[in-house]
Amino acid sequence: MSDQRHPAPPNLKVTARSIFAQALADCRIDRAFDRMLRTSTDAHGTHLILDSREILTLDRLKHVRIVSIGKAGAAMLTSLLSRLPLPPSCDLQGVLIAGERPLNLPTTIQHFPGGHPVPNEASFAGASAALATVRAIAHAPANEALCIFLISGGASAMMELPLDPTISLADTVAFHQALVHSGASIVEINCVRKHFSAVKGGRLALAAGNSQKISLLVSDVPPAHLDALASGPTIADPTSVADCREIIARYNLLDRFPQSVRRFLASPDLPETPKPGAFVSQSWKLLDSDELARTAQAHAAGLGFHAVVDNTCDDWTCNAATDYLLLRREHPRVCLISTGEVTVQIPTSVPGPAIGGRNQHLALYLATLLRPDDSPIAVLSAGSDGIDGNSDAAGAIIDEHTLDGVAPAAQHALATFNSSSWLSAIGATVVTGPTGHNLRDLRILLAT
Repeated sequence: MSDQRHPAPPNLKVTARSIFAQALADCRIDRAFDRMLRTSTDAHGTHLILDSREILTLDRLKHVRIVSIGKAGAAMLTSLLSRLPLPPSCDLQGVLIAGERPLNLPTTIQHFPGGHPVPNEASFAGASAALATVRAIAHAPANEALCIFLISGGASAMMELPLDPTISLADTVAFHQALVHSGASIVEINCVRKHFSAVKGGRLALAAGNSQKISLLVSDVPPAHLDALASGPTIADPTSVADCREIIARYNLLDRFPQSVRRFLASPDLPETPKPGAFVSQSWKLLDSDELARTAQAHAAGLGFHAVVDNTCDDWTCNAATDYLLLRREHPRVCLISTGEVTVQIPTSVPGPAIGGRNQHLALYLATLLRPDDSPIAVLSAGSDGIDGNSDAAGAIIDEHTLDGVAPAAQHALATFNSSSWLSAIGATVVTGPTGHNLRDLRILLAT
């Protein structure tokens, strides 16, 4: 008789890593552009086609402005420029706010390495440059001027400028940190950010005035809330000041904000964001977490697993999501795939820096629930951007033997929110480096 306490075969973890890596590869930015964007030429000129729909005639353009922001900003800009045949006389200028500067960046496009997960000086400078760039053609004839916005996850921090110019960078950083640690969902966090910022909640598109406006999106927010992507700089805002204040009150945030931010957000004259009808702008989604889940499911099914996608626990607390996922083991050879984000609230009383992110915290908590005699199981939880919180890892992978003999140390790491250091020490982290895009988190549970 075999020993049921023998560790799960190592290929179960290898398989989970393989499914994760292949799903990311299938969701490459250039492939998404190939599916969505093309041009056609006839007697009337060269036409831009998006999702099989003719949008405009490129030959008529005299001014094109491109603003590309977020973790996928460089890849999106490179993909667009290689597929956009502009007339030689067209004036092309732009702003790229992203971590990396691509090779052969046109000299007319400025690069700003905006900060993440909190803003930096380049975030402020990039936001100011983006506003100035689109305002420069705000009064040009609409058929001659085009603004293209390439928007991806991470841009809420990478591009930031307070609506109140007296609020400092240091206070803005503290504001962002309080939101990230609050336990609020990304939709709730970005509702508050919209009402704080001079470029979010539709204000960047509003600044572009009469020009034609196109937004291409690589989304890291729930599919039903695209206005929350990057805090919606080019999408009219369906949320209100009242919504913003309700979220602040529900999470007891006002006292955690710096005085300058508190004073601004509590002002009775807090301006509303631009609402539907304030400007005309068209948006197309290139990639989102649904595409990531579909590709992961296809690869798991090809390996003989009963592959199921279940995003029910999106935006749940870490503990509730973990308990739910474990209960979904309904088949003898199952791959459960879940995208989205869980929330982790870090109390202000936690001593010292918390190293890690929601994926590693979830993985470590899940490991504490498994027993050595559980059936072979491996669980991977990782960010598709390659970054989990303030660590160098994308996430972690665990099995029923991860905590053999070391459970007390793991419990201490959980209590102090230092999951990354502990998981890294036992070789359980998933390290990919920045992936060039951000399609939310991916959780893969394999059981046999």
